[in-house]
Amino acid sequence: MRRREFLVGTARVGAGLGAARGAFGQATRERICVSTWSFHNLFAATRDEHAPAPDKPLDVMDFPEMVADRYHVHNLEVVSPHFASREPAYLRDFQARLERAHSRLINIPLDFDELWEKPALSATNEKERQRAIAMYAEWFDAAHTLGARSVRCDPGLINLADLAPTIDSYQTLVARAQAKDLRVIVENHGSAAAHPEQLVKVLKASGAGALPDFGNFPDEATRTRGLRLLFPLAVTVCHAKLNPERFDFAACMRIAKAAQYRGVYSIEAGGGGDPYAAVEKVLHALVENL
Repeated sequence: MRRREFLVGTARVGAGLGAARGAFGQATRERICVSTWSFHNLFAATRDEHAPAPDKPLDVMDFPEMVADRYHVHNLEVVSPHFASREPAYLRDFQARLERAHSRLINIPLDFDELWEKPALSATNEKERQRAIAMYAEWFDAAHTLGARSVRCDPGLINLADLAPTIDSYQTLVARAQAKDLRVIVENHGSAAAHPEQLVKVLKASGAGALPDFGNFPDEATRTRGLRLLFPLAVTVCHAKLNPERFDFAACMRIAKAAQYRGVYSIEAGGGGDPYAAVEKVLHALVENL
């Protein structure tokens, strides 16, 4: 995709920010990030089962320039399935694209379908846990090469009666990541989102950081409690999303501020419709609340 194709939307975005545009200065810009997951239906690797094929699929190589041109944002989050390879030549090409857009990679959420909602890192079976640890750790070199600050590793199905296997897995991952100048962060993701107290115990015992997501919680009480527990442990990124029927965006922002969160807010716009417009709506909300 060519640069001039992305520039078409730039003026529209600038006009759309309206009065908030004046507040969208460098300090605000540095606190905002855009995730490739916002556009997951434009990537063949993550397209929803019943989603139609897009007229213009998105290639991750074009992502840095697109985000810079459309949204004037230079912090990026790229989920692992959107990278076509971990080969050195491919990574050098992506790094060059980042540099061309004057952008940086903040975080790589490591997603593996075969580990989703399985015991994985929380398994009592040592072989199963070691396999999950190895799958996550295989990405650490690539994340380091691309200058990422962190990688997200999911805990799997946590055994609430015995957190020791989960803690042990994260201690191993944290040590391996530190050798690559990376932080391991954990999201309120999947079934673990219903148990923020246990999740925080795992983080504190293992040295992992938190990745708070405004959504994902099963109910409002858990969301409020969970965000208050997770934000003090958040180190690089959180996920900002809009869903007015389920939660109050401004209230989530107030919790983050009360915890003195200093990381970036990664826009993770989901659902149907135009993903480009959905990202812009979250951007509006962030500019108004930062």
